[in-house]
Amino acid sequence: MTILNNLKLGIDVVSAHNLMPKDGQGSSSAFVELNFDGQRFRTTIKEKDLNPVWNESFYFNISDPSNLHNLALDAYVYNNTRGTSNRSFLGKVSISGTSFVPHSDAVILHYPLEKRGIFSHVRGELGLKVYITDDPSIKTSTPISTAEDIPAVNQSVNDPPPSRKKEVRHTFHHLPNPNQSQPAQQQSPAVVPMPQQLTKHMADEMKAPEPLPPKLVRMHSASSAQPADYALKETSPFLGGGRVVGGRVIRTDKTASCTYDLVEQMHFLFVRVVKARELPAMDVTGSLDPYVEVRIGNYKGITKHIEKQQNPHWNVVFAFSRERMQASVLEVVIKDKDLVKDDFVGLVRFDLNEVPKRVPPDSPLAPEWYRLEDKKGDKIKGELMLAVWIGTQADESFPDAWLSDAAIPIDSSAAALAAIRSKVYHAPRLWYVRVNVVEAQDLIPTEKTRFPDVYVKGHIGNQVLRTKPVQARNFNPLWNEDLLFVAAEPFEDHLILTVEDRVAPGKDEILGRVIIPLTMVEKRADDRIVHSRWFNLEKPVAVDVDQLKKDKFASRLHLRVCLDGGYHVLDESTHYSSDLRPTAKQLWKPSIGLLELGVLNAVGLHPMKTRDGKGTSDTYCVAKYGHKWVRTRTVVDNLSPKYNEQYTWEVFDPATVLTVGVFDNSQLGDKNPNGNKDLKIGKVRIRISTLETGRVYTHSYPLLVLHPTGVKKMGELHLAIRFSCTSLANMLYTYSRPLLPKMHYIRPFTVMQLDMLRHQAVNIVATRLGRAEPPLRKEVVEYMSDVDSHLWSMRRSKANFFRLMSIFSGLFAVGKWFGDICMWKKPVTTVLVHLLFLMLVSFPELILPTIFLYMFLIGIWNFRYRPRYPPHMNTKLSQAEAVHPDELDEEFDTFPTSRSPDLVRMRYDRLRSVAGRIQTVVGDIATQGERFQSLLSWRDPRATAIFVTFCLVAALVMYVTPFQVIAALAGLYAMRHPRFRYRLPSVPINFFRRLPARTDSLL
Repeated sequence: MTILNNLKLGIDVVSAHNLMPKDGQGSSSAFVELNFDGQRFRTTIKEKDLNPVWNESFYFNISDPSNLHNLALDAYVYNNTRGTSNRSFLGKVSISGTSFVPHSDAVILHYPLEKRGIFSHVRGELGLKVYITDDPSIKTSTPISTAEDIPAVNQSVNDPPPSRKKEVRHTFHHLPNPNQSQPAQQQSPAVVPMPQQLTKHMADEMKAPEPLPPKLVRMHSASSAQPADYALKETSPFLGGGRVVGGRVIRTDKTASCTYDLVEQMHFLFVRVVKARELPAMDVTGSLDPYVEVRIGNYKGITKHIEKQQNPHWNVVFAFSRERMQASVLEVVIKDKDLVKDDFVGLVRFDLNEVPKRVPPDSPLAPEWYRLEDKKGDKIKGELMLAVWIGTQADESFPDAWLSDAAIPIDSSAAALAAIRSKVYHAPRLWYVRVNVVEAQDLIPTEKTRFPDVYVKGHIGNQVLRTKPVQARNFNPLWNEDLLFVAAEPFEDHLILTVEDRVAPGKDEILGRVIIPLTMVEKRADDRIVHSRWFNLEKPVAVDVDQLKKDKFASRLHLRVCLDGGYHVLDESTHYSSDLRPTAKQLWKPSIGLLELGVLNAVGLHPMKTRDGKGTSDTYCVAKYGHKWVRTRTVVDNLSPKYNEQYTWEVFDPATVLTVGVFDNSQLGDKNPNGNKDLKIGKVRIRISTLETGRVYTHSYPLLVLHPTGVKKMGELHLAIRFSCTSLANMLYTYSRPLLPKMHYIRPFTVMQLDMLRHQAVNIVATRLGRAEPPLRKEVVEYMSDVDSHLWSMRRSKANFFRLMSIFSGLFAVGKWFGDICMWKKPVTTVLVHLLFLMLVSFPELILPTIFLYMFLIGIWNFRYRPRYPPHMNTKLSQAEAVHPDELDEEFDTFPTSRSPDLVRMRYDRLRSVAGRIQTVVGDIATQGERFQSLLSWRDPRATAIFVTFCLVAALVMYVTPFQVIAALAGLYAMRHPRFRYRLPSVPINFFRRLPARTDSLL
């Protein structure tokens, strides 16, 4: 409770820029009023200044941290009218409570001032730094009274105005001048308990229909027909005590738990072996090395043996699947470990019909002492503490239990045991590090007879970048170049910059270096200018000390260094991004929904290894969405594994993709010809915007993988997916927002920079996830992130070309139809077209309304044929069915190639690099065309509904508005002054870029 009571909201009011003049003399006397949770503070008044600087800080009490996300900070900027108590509105800023971050993550943001009403006229920006702190030394500011007037000009804080009868104090703290170097104050990050905003979607309870067959399967055929074996199949499984029919869960078991309502309930027999006491000695020495063997039918689990203990302690949980049980008695046997033959100590028997059932949230079952028996059933000395119950995968003991389908001895190594259990991983938060190398001063070359040819080399970890070499004729070279790196929190590597002199080809000498810890680098969330600093260069080790004493000046390097938090660090393919939020947390918007995934089972898997003379697989699934990666448990030695694990994610943008991959675990000690790399079996991609809200999608996805011999189906993965919307208004509003954070449009990166930065980001994520226990291996991260999607492939190039031709096929069909009209092949149709043409020529104002009304009717008509299943990989669309073997050999060739001599390899690699760019351009053109098609296809039901509604409204407006007026307004808007233009994309462009394309269906 102490931490909660100390929580405060800190606001640093820094400055304002380009305010609206309100005093009639071209200026304003501005002050800021802050409102939060019933508390109100004001800054001092800055007389006659359109760019005032306050540098004042205020602290609000947070009365209820659990309700913080429902609160908002309102900052109003007013102009004070001198000599009166009147004030005029200059603008406001409203910041949601979901954007508040700890002090360590806070940066100064310049918020554009918003209007108070439709007729308000405002301009300018307000610079604020908003953060949460729990520092007990900070005292809350004294709020002003609601009836208090505006503070007087230049009035002292401690002296109340003379006209006031009631003394009211207003406290503030001046911030340090950013131009002065002062030691940074260390503040501990605030501990903010985030309220749980996620709610489970409950299926409507309905009367149970007639019994359905055990497996109700429907085949779906995509627009590009492919073999039925490669198509998606809709299923009707029992999930959470009910059957899924038409996307809804029809409850048949009213008592079933809904904690895991997207997976089939799996019942397990749980046995918790806690400890034993007073065990009898088995030899004359009195020593005993006991262990416990839990047996049921052909299955058994064994604990570790404990040397020389008559009162051993294990505390191990075993879980046996009830589906595989073929016995009615459970035996828990204590044995003595021996080199020749283990001795029997005693046992405890249980009748499975008498074992109690337990369903969370019931408290765990209390273990009991049981008297040991011999083989004849007589009681002997010694007791064993046990707890035996029947539960489901919702039991809290399930994740850490020894599972019968794992088939790994419990005395195996900790790494082997951890490698088979389900885990949740969180990828690190990535930052772009921008280093602007301005110039160097007073360089001291080793050779005085020549001008140094110098450049700056920077590296963070394994990332190395260089500036262009500059010949320093005055020993003060000027570069003014940007170097971009990727770094992950917590920052472990330092930024190291070295100034080097190129003495000869292949020979460089270091003139000096500087080491900058990333924890000391300034963070920014917008495009404000970062103050530059001079850094003294450290001399190399082998330097002449006497010469340094003679030198009058020390070498320096002029830099601008910052952590750019306004970008989204791309660490996956841009076509399949699962997260589009910027790095800075204060720029994050509230979530719009909840994504729930149930990994049910896999069937028909291909064997990936040989064990005991037969083919088998040890498979697990990995799902990735946003920063959260999940890994199911490994089901050992099973080609039809059942996982039945459920996971949830918060959704912040519908234009994102969930990726689920299936892998074979190679870390269990088997000899693998590919080393210890986990083998990929296949993956599934699902775009969130193609899902209807509230519907449960239960489909069996074919796992299609391209091999050097062609496309292969490696099995099928059965998933259950549900997207629940928490705020329909926020979700519809996202269609008007830019796809990426605004920094990507204000200061965009080049294509080469994005490719390089993405490669570094994937390596960092793979390294961090590889340090977890169990590690998420690098080959898994790379496969899930599509690291090789930019490489050249003749097959993908042909697929993109045919996608483009499919888009233009509609135009070709219209041209052919118009040609038929001109040739009078259908006289009746031709006469009707002539009449329509004459009518539109006579009444041109009907052209646009007719077009929009026609599109509206097409969209409404296509609603009947809207897709009812998520898109999946299409072998025909991917040109994978009839691909030439030589093209496959080229696609699976190494890069650089290993098929030809050096000269041919150089040309071949250059061709692949250039062709990869062409392939991307063609794919992007095809994507734009496919987005046009998706406007009325209901592929994204919300986007189509918005567009169809717009078409209806546009048709009605244009029916009553003269065409000349609409044409004039459209022309004036297109030729509007640059002052009325924005650097961010317009709402129609943002809406269009969020539309789904067929990239999700490409292999």
